[in-house]
Amino acid sequence: MIIITGGAGFIGSALLWKMNELGRKDILLVDQEVKGSTKWPNVQKHSFETCLESGDFIARLEKGEFNGRVDAVFHMGACSSTTEMDTAYLRKNNSLYSERIARWCIDQKVYLSYASSAATYGAGEQGFSDEDALTQRLKPLNPYGQSKLDFDVWVLKNGLEKKTTGFRFFNVYGPNEYHKGSMRSMVHKGFEQIQSTGKIKLFRSYKKEYSDGGQMRDFVYVKDVIDAMIWFWHHPEKKGIYNLGSGKAQSWNELAEAIFQACGKKRNIEYIEMPDSIKNQYQYFTEADLKKFHAAGCPTVFLNLAHGTADYVHNYLSKKDSYL
Repeated sequence: MIIITGGAGFIGSALLWKMNELGRKDILLVDQEVKGSTKWPNVQKHSFETCLESGDFIARLEKGEFNGRVDAVFHMGACSSTTEMDTAYLRKNNSLYSERIARWCIDQKVYLSYASSAATYGAGEQGFSDEDALTQRLKPLNPYGQSKLDFDVWVLKNGLEKKTTGFRFFNVYGPNEYHKGSMRSMVHKGFEQIQSTGKIKLFRSYKKEYSDGGQMRDFVYVKDVIDAMIWFWHHPEKKGIYNLGSGKAQSWNELAEAIFQACGKKRNIEYIEMPDSIKNQYQYFTEADLKKFHAAGCPTVFLNLAHGTADYVHNYLSKKDSYL
């Protein structure tokens, strides 16, 4: 059996799709309410054995109900809202919950892959290297990033980087993110804006080093993310915490251009004020350092924005069935 937490969410459901493609259907999904929820379309056409609520799952896991029955756990579940300010909730739901799963996997000698985040790097003062020595010096800009960093630090303090595989996801976009509301990628939001208004709205810059829309992020297509995760699963000797991004920062203006091109429309960008609530926690630049990733031998080639956006728009967003 394979367990995917956050299994009906964005990356979790994409992983379910890929597992089915590989012939695996003996899958336990862990998530909040799924059937009838906005997440249900992500998984409704795929095969899995059952779905458990996260609280029920962890209780049954720790009672030993799954002992000897699990090949791998892909822990993708967490509160992923970068605007969540309840630190106690994030510590319980993100950091401590992850520790409980990790302890069980180590005890049972079960492969564990887990989701960290580029939010751990904060404003990038320390750069974007995933070398372990840097981790404890990182300073996230929001409680979400801190909750992810706390678990990374716990992994390292307990020497579990030699027994688990973690991925710091950068700006992932692609099919099955539709339920995420304000946390959807700008590719999806931009496509909707073009369809309804003919233009895309981007935030103004408040740093002289960056022009309006010139802020830069490492955008990575979800299909490439999944391919990399599967490779590491198939090579379980490769352990540690790895960046998972394209390795090339591109600007929001470039992203907008890619969406307009994929839609066959002329560029039309409106620059708007950034909400005060995020001004102090806004990342102006992220770019995955992939030296450690490449040294592991993973052969995944990451699509640039133009090609990833084209696939997303042409094969999903423009079609009635927009799900993987």
